[in-house]
Amino acid sequence: MHARAAVFDLYGDHLARRGGWAPIASVVRLLGAVDVRPEAVRTAVSRLSREGWLEAHEHDGTRGYAMTPRAERRLSAAWERIYRSSAPGWDGRWHLVVLAERIADRSHRARVADSLTYLGYARMSADTWIAPRPSPELDSAVGEVPVHAFSAELDGDGRALAAELWDLAELTRAYDGFVRWAGTLVPDVDGLDERTAYARRTELVHEWRKFLFRDPGLPDAVLPADWAGDRAAACFDRLSSALLPRASAYVDACLDQQGVS
Repeated sequence: MHARAAVFDLYGDHLARRGGWAPIASVVRLLGAVDVRPEAVRTAVSRLSREGWLEAHEHDGTRGYAMTPRAERRLSAAWERIYRSSAPGWDGRWHLVVLAERIADRSHRARVADSLTYLGYARMSADTWIAPRPSPELDSAVGEVPVHAFSAELDGDGRALAAELWDLAELTRAYDGFVRWAGTLVPDVDGLDERTAYARRTELVHEWRKFLFRDPGLPDAVLPADWAGDRAAACFDRLSSALLPRASAYVDACLDQQGVS
């Protein structure tokens, strides 16, 4: 598990609901449970701080890091998608974004493309992207690149468009693979101690979060019947809920610096 992603997962899944701050020693200990080395954790936290995601704070003489408002917005939006806490409706209209200027720098162009993909947009042509709904994070995704954005109804078959722009067959295979993998990861929740439950839940959330970069959250109206994503979501919900009590107990113990091994 990459240290940077592991830090994001920890703050998003556990620390956000506990005030968004934690001692660096507790962060190191918690990520050690998923085999992330202490030096890698400290390097990742330092970089995230320089990038404006975390900021150093001391509480009662204890050094730690808190989420910045930028991180709070990003992680809140991500975890709404992960747990589908506010499932968006669909009015039948698509959101189109046209980059008004060609991005000359290749790395900058790739960063914008990655950001748009994460927000659920698919590339229709070199500078035109489409999603089933507008994203409130669009401005941060494109930065200073000027865009023309508008909503439109499709004069045609929405299912055909979705299948053309997103590889739904590959996404189906990925979801089915997730269900098989999750079943081997957590065959018996009742037999797990708190540390192991925390580690398994962290792995589960980490793998599930990857679908944010692949699944745009298409509406049912344009998805295949018996969509594999629904089965995978039910599997994730069941296992993550079952693991949460013991995982949370381990997090609380580490934050309190109690003697949990």
